[in-house]
Amino acid sequence: MALPFLVGAAGGSAAERDQAFVLTDPDIVESSGLLVADGLVVTTNDSGDSGRVFAVDPATGDTVGTTSWSPAPEDVEALAPAGAGHVWVGDIGDNRRARDSVQVLRVPVGRQDATVVPEAYDLVYPDGAQDAEALLAHPLTGQLLVVTKGVFSGTAYAAPRLLRSDRPNALVEVGRAPGIVTDATFLPGGGGVVMRTYGSAHLAAYPSWQPVASWDLPPQDQGEGVALAGRDLLLSTEGAASQVLRVPLPVAAGVTDLRSPAWTALRWLATARGLPITG
Repeated sequence: MALPFLVGAAGGSAAERDQAFVLTDPDIVESSGLLVADGLVVTTNDSGDSGRVFAVDPATGDTVGTTSWSPAPEDVEALAPAGAGHVWVGDIGDNRRARDSVQVLRVPVGRQDATVVPEAYDLVYPDGAQDAEALLAHPLTGQLLVVTKGVFSGTAYAAPRLLRSDRPNALVEVGRAPGIVTDATFLPGGGGVVMRTYGSAHLAAYPSWQPVASWDLPPQDQGEGVALAGRDLLLSTEGAASQVLRVPLPVAAGVTDLRSPAWTALRWLATARGLPITG
């Protein structure tokens, strides 16, 4: 396979920025996880908050629904799709790498306030405690994956497809990732994963986790969240009244093996941007 290079999205560079909306809710001060679901943008605060997620109307930036639960999580860092009207909440942060297990919770979201008792599942790493800020759910199988936040590189782990609530669920290492990954999202169909760091994005083919392309993201104070919104990415950052940016997905080209998983990811990107890919 040839090394890929980047083709800028039509009408701008890969680091082009556009404000999608501002998070107006004064309770959202450390937007970490980000997700687009049912026409809403869902976000959650970083560690230190109570157990809650916010459903935001992207047309106004206003919160239209909050789902709360107790007890408070330890360090929520990420969100992932969990079926119609629900999200997975990733209580997976562990800066001190001291937790025996981490946890994911399945909670409802929508245009209403609710207090719930969520389904909760413990996850255990095979090689000791890890810090992580990215949680993924495969769009076809629903299988959960966690990407750790290593300084120089991270690791992708897969959870069992059928989670058990009565005992810890063993994670299995399935791939390598860039360093300092703060969030990630699948492309539609599950053929590729976009992972973000504080200043860049990385596309990997799935399930090989083979690197396909990387590009710069617009500067943010502390870029934490990424979500796919149609043909673009939404990017969130920590801070009160923070901007959520909309940036176009660039298209990577130069893949010559049309049988490779990388081609699946690139074909989707090319179609989304209206640009051809030639091998």
